[in-house]
Amino acid sequence: MKRVVSVSLGSATRNKVVEVDILGEHFIIERTNGEGVAGAVAKIKELDGTVDVIGLGGCDLYLIAGGRKYIMRDALKLAQAAEKTPIVDGSGLKNTLERETINYLVEKELLHPQQALRGVSKLRVLVVSAVDRFGVAEAVAKLGCRTIFGDMIFALGIPIPVRSMGGIRLLARLLLPIVSKQPYEKLYPIGESQNEITPKWGKYYAWADVIAGDFHLIRKYMPAVPADPEAPLPLAGKSIVTNTTTAENVEELRARGLARLVTSTPEFDGRSFGTNVMEGVLVALSGKRPEELTPQDYMDLLKRINWTPRIVDL
Repeated sequence: MKRVVSVSLGSATRNKVVEVDILGEHFIIERTNGEGVAGAVAKIKELDGTVDVIGLGGCDLYLIAGGRKYIMRDALKLAQAAEKTPIVDGSGLKNTLERETINYLVEKELLHPQQALRGVSKLRVLVVSAVDRFGVAEAVAKLGCRTIFGDMIFALGIPIPVRSMGGIRLLARLLLPIVSKQPYEKLYPIGESQNEITPKWGKYYAWADVIAGDFHLIRKYMPAVPADPEAPLPLAGKSIVTNTTTAENVEELRARGLARLVTSTPEFDGRSFGTNVMEGVLVALSGKRPEELTPQDYMDLLKRINWTPRIVDL
């Protein structure tokens, strides 16, 4: 039996334990949370040496742009709390599984980069944060989609859309050395703030045909359900490509008229877990340390478990 535990900076309401068999191995997969950075550090120290892999949930150890890695100071405190058990943050899968999710949707003709929509020649894709989901960002840019990268908007609260990977690389060089040293709660919803929705940036949601990236950033600012039952629903006809959602999240999206939800990680007992959890499962299956695994190793393991994205037509 193998045990993978994700220690999250997020809300306790999303905690979950499931048991599942993968490639002949019985897994206990758990998502738990700490009360802030200090609480998460304490929980990781408690788990160290007692489980097979620990995932960092609700935070990134690295932000990546233009081939450069920027270490997040708060996340580093978590990563250094374990001395025996391997720690993963999902970045290994953001560069493989999430990139392949976009390619899979194109191959299955569920994503049409060149189709005409609203009189324009290419699909409109909003990636709420490129430095957090660099595999997705690079994949949609390579396809030639009309893109908005919302790093300035959704993480920093500055209404400046970035429309090219070149722009993201420039901003990363200028800002990430400073941003990476900021307390995580200034950049991303953590703890019980993950339960709050504050509608904002509505014109960017309205502009997009596909909204991609971290679900908590997408959900935090998504449009409200109209009070008038006859009013158009704000996500009607749109697709979201993301990571982890609960059954309650699916209903929230359905109420806003979302046409299709795609999650890159599989569903276990009604829940898609974060990329850090799935990366932890693959590390446990491989028998190697995370730093020993290459992108091809991850792809080979994904093929062995017959991975496909979870696609829900709402």
